[in-house]
Formats: sequence, structure tokens, C-alpha cells
Amino acid sequence: MATVTVEVNGRSYAVGCADGQEERVGILARQFDSHVRQIAGDVGHVGDLRLFLMASLMLADELHEARQRLENGQGPAVQDGPQKAPPPPPGDGVAEALNAVAARIEKICQTI
Repeated sequence: MATVTVEVNGRSYAVGCADGQEERVGILARQFDSHVRQIAGDVGHVGDLRLFLMASLMLADELHEARQRLENGQGPAVQDGPQKAPPPPPGDGVAEALNAVAARIEKICQTI
């Protein structure tokens, strides 16, 4: 298992991921960081936990809308903003990377 250091909202986090997924995790972290910084600019600093939660909800909303467009046969919409990561091939360890990120966020929450 590889470890990648990513930066979100000016803080560095070590994230475990499957070997070969380091670049993908970096792309996803930059996308997440973009959302966190956008929210921080809109609402001010309300704590990393709340910023991370709000950014996660924004990303979940984008995913939900994209799925609805696909189900309705509209195809993906082109949007301005962060570069979207390409979908991963099946079984490539992305789930492991997400679990590692979730564990790290939970650990941060325990220290707050």
C-alpha cells in the first residue's frame, strides 16, 4: 500500500491508497480542496469538519445530478470548475483509498 500526502484547505494529510493510485488520489484531493476552499470563501472558517462535510455534500449532490442525467439519457453535462477525475477501472483500489480518507477524517473528528 502506498501513501500520498495531499493538501486540503492548507493542511497536509497522509492518505493510504493502493499502489499505482497515487496520482488519482492527488487528483481527487485537489477536486475536494477546491470545493472546501470555495465554501470557506463563502461562509468563512467554520472548522475543518464542517467545511469537509459541506464539501462532501456538494460533491454528493453533483454525483446525484450526474446520475439522474445519465438515467434520463441526457449524458454528462459539461461544467466549469475543478477537473473531474476519470472513472476508475473496476477493482483498482479506489474503495481502499476512500476508506483510508474516511478513516483519516474520523481521526481528525476525534481530535476536535
